[in-house]
Parts: sequence; structure tokens; C-alpha cells
Amino acid sequence: MTVKADISIQDGHLLVYGEPLLRNIPSNVHFIGDPNLHGGFLGASFPESNSFHVVPLGVLQNIRFLCCFRFKLWWMTQRMGSCGREVPHETQFMLLEGPSENFTVLLPIIDGAFRACLLGNTENFLQLCVESGDPAVTTNCSLNAIYVNVGTNPFEVISEAVRAVEGHLETFVHRENKQMPGILDYFGWCTWDAFYTDVSAEGVKQGLSSLAGGGTPARFLIIDDGWQSIAEDNRSPEEAAAVTQGPQYASRLTHIRENHKFQKDGVPGLWPEDQSLGLQHTVLDAKTNFNLKYVYVWHALAGYWGGVQPGGLNTKNYNSSLLVQQVHEALEASIARNFPENGCISCMSHSTDNLYYSKRTAVVRASDDFWPRDPASHTIHIASVAYNTLFLSEFMQPDWDMFHSLHPAAEYHAAARAIGGCAVYVSDKPGNHDFDLLKKLVLPDGTVLRALLPGRPTRDCLFSDPSRDGKSLLKIWNMNKCGGVIGIFNCQGAGWCKLDKKYMIHDVDPDPISGSVRSADIERLGDAAPDGWDGDCIVLSHRTCELIRIPRNAALPITLRKLEYELFTVTPVKNVDAQLCFAPLGLIKMFNSGGALRGLEYDTQGRTVTMQVHGCGTLGVYASQRPQSCILDDSIDIAISYDRSSGLISVSLPQSDEGHLWSVRMRF
Repeated sequence: MTVKADISIQDGHLLVYGEPLLRNIPSNVHFIGDPNLHGGFLGASFPESNSFHVVPLGVLQNIRFLCCFRFKLWWMTQRMGSCGREVPHETQFMLLEGPSENFTVLLPIIDGAFRACLLGNTENFLQLCVESGDPAVTTNCSLNAIYVNVGTNPFEVISEAVRAVEGHLETFVHRENKQMPGILDYFGWCTWDAFYTDVSAEGVKQGLSSLAGGGTPARFLIIDDGWQSIAEDNRSPEEAAAVTQGPQYASRLTHIRENHKFQKDGVPGLWPEDQSLGLQHTVLDAKTNFNLKYVYVWHALAGYWGGVQPGGLNTKNYNSSLLVQQVHEALEASIARNFPENGCISCMSHSTDNLYYSKRTAVVRASDDFWPRDPASHTIHIASVAYNTLFLSEFMQPDWDMFHSLHPAAEYHAAARAIGGCAVYVSDKPGNHDFDLLKKLVLPDGTVLRALLPGRPTRDCLFSDPSRDGKSLLKIWNMNKCGGVIGIFNCQGAGWCKLDKKYMIHDVDPDPISGSVRSADIERLGDAAPDGWDGDCIVLSHRTCELIRIPRNAALPITLRKLEYELFTVTPVKNVDAQLCFAPLGLIKMFNSGGALRGLEYDTQGRTVTMQVHGCGTLGVYASQRPQSCILDDSIDIAISYDRSSGLISVSLPQSDEGHLWSVRMRF
């Protein structure tokens, strides 16, 4: 039996389902099909053995693409284009629209001792770059440099490709098979933008007290840079040769213990033998007085920015020559041994030689930092996280970074994190909070209403540039237990400037952008639909509180100015009988209202609906009739209000103990 290959090289072209993706492919480029999937490996042979190779793969022209590339050593961002010359150096992920109704993904991976990436040239050739980083490690071929996959669903195409690479390399584990740390379901506070390196145990106490006093208690804490024992470096040439290779920063780690600011009655340069007087004292105090569940501390993989000071007290016995893979393995082994909930956030680690070795780490920072003082950074931050998540979420749960609740872009950032499926944490200075905003994210018990998946751009946004094209809105979709959520953001007007190497505002006052939203924008909405669903949905606008019923494929128009957003909770309608239609919405004053719904049961014969609800506040549901009764936890008859014109039922749920789910039963 003859099986037609989905991907092949024929007559000098790379064909996908018989149509050219890359043209004029050199004879030294090879494709090896994967017998178990639609994809396979694209690679090349070279005329001589070397540690660094750049070779053309073929001409890319008139095919829209999205790529994620390293624009800094540690971070990726997105770029859109349609020809080879627009592909930036250090491209680590590439999704192409086509040919025809298909999507093709290119994943440059690790091939033996060589790391691959993509780039374009002025002649529109897509090029492969492979390098070992060591002049002594050479090769004359890299046949498994790029994994290629194709299909009709872009999200599945990406996931299938990464899983195929997982099986091929056996050096990393897919996100869905990793243990997620507990911080993801709680609100947190990070010390960085509050104190920077001046952080102290007293500052930690002030920050936690301030948030708790406003009714949004932090349940996890990140003590950022500033707690370690460091010193500026005064090295002789001989000492300089012994340090970890890389950027040479001014300060290095001098002791593995905390500095005096985190010791009880600490003295600079002294470390008490009783470790309960050190960082342990700070942690226990915070957990005891503020009911913290988790405390994380920041540190560089090399000890500190400049590494470990050679010959320093308590550091001279540590080997200063380290290999990257061994460091990763040691880090993850330490986390597994000491932190049973897999408590680690991988930061500044977007290079693929980090991603393709992540066996246990389950959370990764998804973009460059939140820069509170840089007005050019806020829109591109949201866009970069969303597009990077298409790739990063296959390895780990993307983390959107901290933000300030009292800031001109606070609501914009908060809305994005609410639908990101990520941890939610701020870096507010003590006393500088917008508690009205925080209460849309955080419940009184310190939990958050986290969406089920990593938030990703909708299918119709994949190849548009919502930061630079002056016409596109960014839409991000996610799922909850009983429905979906979609966020719409105007990200226009600013981006990364490759010449000046900084974020720049290229349009001070961009025009408002118009677009539309459909229930079909939420890829997996059908997973939450009731039996017999006819496609109708109830849509709740977070900003206007408007309730709209839309049929399948109907579009809602929306117009947003720069730094404006909207969130829509989208719930499939259940036709209980010919007269009764029902759709639960969740805690409607929260950003991700549908995240409060944890269970839903219909008794059609008894015309009864029972919901399991997490949290307190105003529970909203849509119904075409007013309920005859509403019973809380099988015993409490609770009052409701009903707006006949919109069909909105509102119920006030009281505060409960942490972990309690309210049973709300409505009979019609």
C-alpha cells in the first residue's frame, strides 16, 4: 500500500499536502518523516565539520507566519511576517498559515550537542543555524535540527509537535504531565518593585500586613533580590579566570546564607550558627502571623548575577566550573527532594537549551519584566506573554509576572492575568494598593479564580500584529469548568526597537481599534457545553455588566482605545425544556467570574439546577424564568433578585471557610 506523505521534499520544494511551503531547497537539506505522526525532521548536511553552521533551507514567500525569537539573552517576543527576510535571528518557534487550510509548525530543537534556531536573509531564504558553543565540538550534519508538523488546528499542531520532540529527545516532560505548584491558586506578593534590593524582614512584614488589612491577603510571598550575602568583586586576573563564564556583573555571592537584614538582630558580615535566627525566622514569622502558605526566594542559577566569589567564606569549597545541563539536573533534583509541591518558577530561561531540558519545573516566566516606570512596556508585555504562551505552555505553565494594583495600567494588567491561567501576584509598595481592583481578583481567603488553561491568542489573531499594525485587537481565550472567557486588549502603539534596544512608543495617540468577538473564538467551549447544546451562548461583559444572548457564529462588535480592555464570560445555554433556558455566569463582580463555578447539574424533570460555587459575592446566572426557590447548602432559603428584561438572577453568597464550595440549588 502506498501512503502519500503529508510533508516531503520533491522537485526542490518542501511540500505540505502537495503544496509548496519552502521553494528552491538546496540539495544538502533533508527531510525524514515521522512514521507515527503527520510530521518529521528537517535538517542538513554540511561540506565540512565545524562548531557553527548557517545554511539556507528554502525560500519563504507570501505565507503568513508568527514566530517567537530571543530579543534578549533570556526572553522571547513575537514577530509576524510573510517572507523569509522578516524572520529574525534566534527564532525558536515558527507557526505558518498554510498551505491551504492547514497550519505548519517549525520547532528548531537540540540535536545532540548542537542547538538549532531559525533566521532569514535578504533573499527571502529561511535559514537554519546550528551551533555547539564549543570550537572543539564539531559536526558535518544535523539531520534532526527542526521538527515539522502540520494539521488543521493550530493549537493541536503545536502540541503534537512538542510531544513528538519529547519522545525523540527524552530530556523534558510536557506541562500536562508535571505537578503544578500550589501557588497558582492563591494570591501573592513579590518584594521587588516595592523595595528592590533594599528589601528586609521588616519590609516583608509591612507588605503582608498592608495587603491583609485591605481584605486581599497574600497567601504566597516571593522574596526577590536583596536577601543574599553579596559583595562587589575585586579580582586579580588569576581569580577572574576561575569564575563562571558569562556577563561579568559587579557583585558576587560571598556566602550561601542570608544577609543581616533577614537575621534576628543581625550584624553585617556575621552569620549566627543557629539558623532559626536567620531566614527561617522571617519565614516562620510570616507564616504564623499572616497565614502564608508558600514562601519563595529569588536566586540566580550561578548563585548571584556575577556568580560565586572564588575563595569567599563558605563558597571556596564549591566548584566554580559548571555545565549547564548538570546545573539544570541538580536544580530540579533539589526541588524534588526539598519541595514536595514542586515549588519553582523558572525565570529568564527562554532559550531552548533550557526549555528542552525541563523535566520537572512546571512554571516559567513568560515574558520580559513588568516595568512600572516604562510607559512603552505595558501593551507589548501583554502581547508578548500571549504569543510566547503558544510555545512555552507546552513545557510549563506560563507566569505573567507581577504588576502594581495602583498604576495607570493596573486594570489592563489585572484583566490579563485574570484570564491567563497563571499565578496572580503584585509588587505593590506597602500602603500603595487599589483594593477595589484587587477584590476583582482575590477572594477574602486569599484564593483566586484561576482559569483552567494557559491563556492564548484566538485563532484569528495568530498572524496579525496587535502591537504594530494599527488595526488589530488582541483576543485571548481560556476555559472554566462551565464555560469560557475571552479577553480583548488594544495593544497598539509601542514595541521593541531592535535598533535602540528598548521599548519605544511609535504612536503616541493611536486611533481606537474595532473588532468582533464570537463564541467560536474560544477553542474548547464545546467541552463545557450541556448535552443537546444548539450553539447559543450567554455573554457577560465585565466592564458594562451587559448580558447578551448570541447564537452560534454571531459576532459582537467592540471598539477599544489604547490600553483599554474588555472581558467576556461566555456560557453555553442549556434548554432545560421548551420554556426554561439556563446559563450560569459565576461571581459577576470578579474579572474571571466563571472561575467560581466548580460544578453544574441539571434535573430536567424536576426543573432544578444545582451549582457548586467557590467564593463569596454576587453570583449571577441567566434564566428565562424567575426561580421559585433558591436553597444554599441544602438548608438555607436565600433571597434572589431577577431582572426580567435581561434574565439575570443575582444571589448574594456569604463568606465561607477556605475550601468550602457552596451548593446553590434553584428550582423553577
